[in-house]
Amino acid sequence: MATGRLGLEETLGALNAALGPGGPVWFKETRARHLRVRDFLAPRRALQARFEDGQVPERVLRAVVDLQGPGVAPVLRCEPTPAGLALRLQRAAVFERVLGAVAAPAAPAAGPRVLLHCPALRAAPRALRLSQLRAVLVADHLARALRARGVRVRLVPAVRDPHWATFLQQLRVDWPAAPERAAASAEALRRRALAEVTPAGDPGALPAGALGSVSLKELAGGRGRAAGHDPHLDRCLVTEDLLSVLAELQAAAQLGPEDGSPGLAPAPGAGADSCLVVHVVSPEEESQQQKLDLLWWKLDEQAPLAQKHLVCGPVRAAGAPSTLSAPEYYELRLAQVRTASALKHSRDLAQDPAWTETFRVLAAATIKFEMLSKAPQSQLLLDLADSISTKGTKSGTFVMYNCARLATLFEGYQRGVEQGLYPTFPPVSSLDFSLLREEGEWLLLFNSVLPFPDLLSQTAALDGAHQAPGLHITARTEMVCKFLVQLSMDFSSYYNRVHILGEPRPHLFGQMFARLQLLRAVQEVLHTGLATLGLPPLSYI
Repeated sequence: MATGRLGLEETLGALNAALGPGGPVWFKETRARHLRVRDFLAPRRALQARFEDGQVPERVLRAVVDLQGPGVAPVLRCEPTPAGLALRLQRAAVFERVLGAVAAPAAPAAGPRVLLHCPALRAAPRALRLSQLRAVLVADHLARALRARGVRVRLVPAVRDPHWATFLQQLRVDWPAAPERAAASAEALRRRALAEVTPAGDPGALPAGALGSVSLKELAGGRGRAAGHDPHLDRCLVTEDLLSVLAELQAAAQLGPEDGSPGLAPAPGAGADSCLVVHVVSPEEESQQQKLDLLWWKLDEQAPLAQKHLVCGPVRAAGAPSTLSAPEYYELRLAQVRTASALKHSRDLAQDPAWTETFRVLAAATIKFEMLSKAPQSQLLLDLADSISTKGTKSGTFVMYNCARLATLFEGYQRGVEQGLYPTFPPVSSLDFSLLREEGEWLLLFNSVLPFPDLLSQTAALDGAHQAPGLHITARTEMVCKFLVQLSMDFSSYYNRVHILGEPRPHLFGQMFARLQLLRAVQEVLHTGLATLGLPPLSYI
């Protein structure tokens, strides 16, 4: 039997190629009622456009059934139906290939280094608006997803305020602490700025720390317009703080991956064309950031050519004052988590040290799933009156609850081994995956375990952004949260219906071990997905 990782993209690519020249036709089924009869479908209407009278030649059908190749799933049958060509995989073989494979570490992705810049982190944390918090969480999640693909990422700005460090730790956001100041870069930029600024007629009219203003009109109407910037941008007030921001960006763009420091030499190939700068901004910050882009180009000939804006949509909170800050939002969700736990366990656990960390993780999970479950560029409406519950199927708490259920399951198996009820886990190569016949088992593998690597790649798909026209880019940072919620729903349904740890009878062990191996893979996917959100798995809730 063929070995190696199976992939949905590889399988779909091979299926479409087998039909001959033309656009993609096949799609993967996801609904349970369709998966009872087929795994992929080539719709009849698409086949009618490809083949005369919609009749697929017999040689093409044979080519589809005989498909082979790296990453291509083995086909059981392919047959015409009223809906189109219906294809079913050799499911036992797919279970064996997927559950028996060892995931290889991510190879460094080709393409430019990525510098993620989040201006919101320069604000005072106590005054941080919800839209700015959303930008911070999007930037953190995007950085983790990129690194999971092997992309070299650097984060700016480094946080200097100790209050920021505490707040980011509460939210499980991984951001670098303050580096040494890039004094040489700042001084060089200052000299260039002084040569460019137009001093005020009355020096006393300038704000403290201001050097004067710089005209951006020529850049905005030329290079800026070509890059997608507002052509009507005119002047920018140059301040010492603004030059400090540019100096940090300049140093980060030259260093490359985050294991560098201001004292190191630039990374090989760390030129202007080798770094993609993505400014993750709230709507209120975008205009100022466009000015900063142009000013960077004006003062630094080595500034990266590719600067893109990921603008996160506005956030409104129903039932809360418009002045609600991000720390107040966190404290509100933390209090709701504690209340929900007291109701569930019929006692107040807020003073129990063993639960303190769990409550903080649940509060962070609640906030991240709220903030990241919609496309980042869309408007987000938060309902702060929503209660926190493990029963709701759309929340981060529900995902963490099912994470804890999986941990409890494996702890139960281990206790059974220690008590002599179950044998130790056999080699995976000896497992009989043909025993996995329950509908929910194929749903978990086909909709969750198998597509997960491709989903991570799509989440961090900035590959084309370096050469893409225009200033604004989008990112699909909502994909992981939506995926984990659906995975949790499928697992919960299966877990409630199927008794995994059965009676300790030898003739039942084969099916039990096959199911445990499947759920090990589900647990690994769940933990990896949570890691891209900065959330640790919980063993109880």
